[in-house]
Amino acid sequence: MQTTDVRTRKAITPRMPKFVFDAVPKHWLFKSPLASAVANGVNLLFPAGERFFIRSVQHYMDSIDDAELKQQIKGFFGQEGRHAGAHEKYFDRMRQHGFDVDGLLKTYEHLAFDIIEKASPPILRLSVTVALEHFTAIMAEKAFTDRVLDNADPAMRDLLYWHASEEIEHKAVAFDVLKAVDPRYSVRFAGMLLGSTLLGAFWCWATVRLLREDTDFPSKSSASDVTQIAAERIDFIRKVFVGGIWDYLRPTFHPNDKDTSKLAETYLASAGLA
Repeated sequence: MQTTDVRTRKAITPRMPKFVFDAVPKHWLFKSPLASAVANGVNLLFPAGERFFIRSVQHYMDSIDDAELKQQIKGFFGQEGRHAGAHEKYFDRMRQHGFDVDGLLKTYEHLAFDIIEKASPPILRLSVTVALEHFTAIMAEKAFTDRVLDNADPAMRDLLYWHASEEIEHKAVAFDVLKAVDPRYSVRFAGMLLGSTLLGAFWCWATVRLLREDTDFPSKSSASDVTQIAAERIDFIRKVFVGGIWDYLRPTFHPNDKDTSKLAETYLASAGLA
């Protein structure tokens, strides 16, 4: 079995802060229907997606000889599982606001996991996981550097900053597993191709569906609001998708090439979660 690239190998600790979503407003980001729908669109993908990540990595657990990586994998499982549970708790609040969360999730999970996952070989599922973990790590970094979440409802802000900090902590785990079991560049490329396509498609679909169900859209969205959010999304796509894919496709790429650990450490310390 090929040895993984250790680089910066740190302990990964699952945490479970308590969140209360009872007072989260319908439009919790910038008080905007559009911004909140975009954020909710990806939030709805997280729980089932993170359980997919766990399954994809777990399939290769017995193929990993590196004891330190195995410990990191266990921490990765714990963090991702708790992220899924916390986001699902927030879904109850979305239901109270009148969104058909269950109908949306039924369609998404059927397409993504009953059909696409089952039709994909294990190594492609792992490679897709690696690609999507790369995107979540970039989004986590942007959350701390751009401070967009400072404009969110406090409960959602705390949920997403906690989630972001742990995504930064475990951003290299799935990559190191893939490198250990199948380091071929073609496999990594295929995972990025499929993963970015699916993420973009499901995120856009979920956002549009939420907007259609929101009786306050577009009546509570001014032209300037829509223009600003659209400009921010274009910048987001440029930095996360275009920039992220370009970086990922370097043959020598590794998630720890850019050390963002201080961002996570600073937040976790300030939140009493270090």
